Order: sequence, then structure tokens, then C-alpha cells
Amino acid sequence: MQNKKVHQGRNIKRFREILGIKQEALAFDLGEEWNQKKVSLLEQKESIEEDILEQISTILKIPVEAIENLDEEQAVNIIANTFDNGAMLNGINYNPTFHPMDKLLQLHEEKIALYERMLKEKDEMMTAFKKLIEKS
Repeated sequence: MQNKKVHQGRNIKRFREILGIKQEALAFDLGEEWNQKKVSLLEQKESIEEDILEQISTILKIPVEAIENLDEEQAVNIIANTFDNGAMLNGINYNPTFHPMDKLLQLHEEKIALYERMLKEKDEMMTAFKKLIEKS
């Protein structure tokens, strides 16, 4: 097995694009000293400082290890050379019946539902407080 260096900046760009996040938005989340050009330069770097990787992984909500270890070329080679339509490797179905974006949308919908429940609970508490005040 070859010991090829993974291009962390390119991986950040790939994940950012998959998530539909613009360089400007990532720069904003990284802080005042960041801008679109600085993010662009970061994405060109092969190796990135650990503290920046951790900050970006938090923003993108992906593990640092994903940025550090994704070797796109190797992944493409594995897919191209190992699988045919409907293939299974070691009895594991690598053709899931769900689309990863569906899972992301489901998580987003769950967050919205939680937020709506919290707002409803807040409204109920405010109503109860108003009733207590009126009784006083």
C-alpha cells in the first residue's frame, strides 16, 4: 500500500462544496481575520494546522479524521475497480437504499421540529406566567 500524502485543503473544499457552503460563509464562521481569499489559499494547502482543522471540522460538522484521511483518488480507484452494478464486498451492501443527502435533510428537519417544540413550550410557559401574574 502506498503512503501518499492526503491533500487536506482539497478535502476541506470538497466537503464545503458538498455541504453547499461558500468560501465567504466559511470565512465568516472562522472569524474576523478570515476572508474569502484566505479560505481559497487554505484550500490550496496540502497540510493544515491542527487547530484550524478542528475549527473547520466543527463548522462543517464533520470529523477532523475525514479531512485528514479522505484520499479521493484512492476512493475513486476502489469504486472503479471493485464494484459493478449491485456488487457486494464481504457480504456488506455498499449500495445503501438511502441517499446521504436524505439523511442530512432528515437531521435538518429534526432540528426544525425540536426548535418548534421549544418555541411552543416557551409560549406555554409565558401564558402560564401571565395567568399567575393576573391572579396576583
